[in-house]
Amino acid sequence: MTRTVLVAGAHGQVGQHVTKRLAERDDTARAMIREESQAEEMRELGGEPVVADLTEAVDHAVEGCDAVVFAAGSGGEDVYGIDRDGAISLIDAAIAADVDRFVMLSSMGADDPAAGPEPLRDYLIAKAEADEYLRHSELVATIVRPGELTTEPGTGEIRAGTGLELGSGDIPREDVARTLVAAIDFEPVFGETFEILSGDDPIEDALETVGSS
Repeated sequence: MTRTVLVAGAHGQVGQHVTKRLAERDDTARAMIREESQAEEMRELGGEPVVADLTEAVDHAVEGCDAVVFAAGSGGEDVYGIDRDGAISLIDAAIAADVDRFVMLSSMGADDPAAGPEPLRDYLIAKAEADEYLRHSELVATIVRPGELTTEPGTGEIRAGTGLELGSGDIPREDVARTLVAAIDFEPVFGETFEILSGDDPIEDALETVGSS
C-alpha cells in the first residue's frame, strides 16, 4: 500500500536517507524542510518538499499524511525547543490530522538521562520527555533509539532490543533510516520502544525479535 509519509528533518543526514528510501519503495515522501532553498535537493532525492518550522505551526505539513517519521534534531542548539517541544507540536498536529502512525527517532540513553554524559544530559531529557508524550498519545507509535551515529555505508543488518547501553556501540545513519522506514508498516513494533546498534540480523528479523520479546 502506497502511503504519504511526512519526514520531519528531511534535510538532515538521517532524514535524507529516509526520504530517499521512501521514494525507492514508491511511497510519497513529504520532505519537511525549514528553508525553501533546500527544496530542490529534496526533489532530487525523490521527496515532495514542504516548508515548515518545528518552532512554529506545522499543521499544514501533516495534512493528508498517513504516517510521520520524526528525524529532526536540534544539533544541540535548541534541544528543548526542537527535540522536545517541536516533537510534541508535531504529535499534536498528527493527531488533529487523523494520522495513524508516528515513528520517532530518539536516542539511546533517553530511558535514563541522569546516567548519560553531562554534555548530553539536556538532549536526553528533551528526548525522554518527547518520547513519553508520544507513548501516552492516541497515535500508534514506534520509538527507535540508536547508539552513536556514523557515516559508514549501511549494511542492512542491526541488533535491536531493550536495555542496550549508551556507549556500547554505533550504527550507520543509513541503517537507522532503513529501520525507521521498515517500522512504519511492521506491526510487531507497533507500540514498542527499543534501541538499535550495528549487528548481524537483517533489519526485519531484528525487529521481529523486538516485537516478540
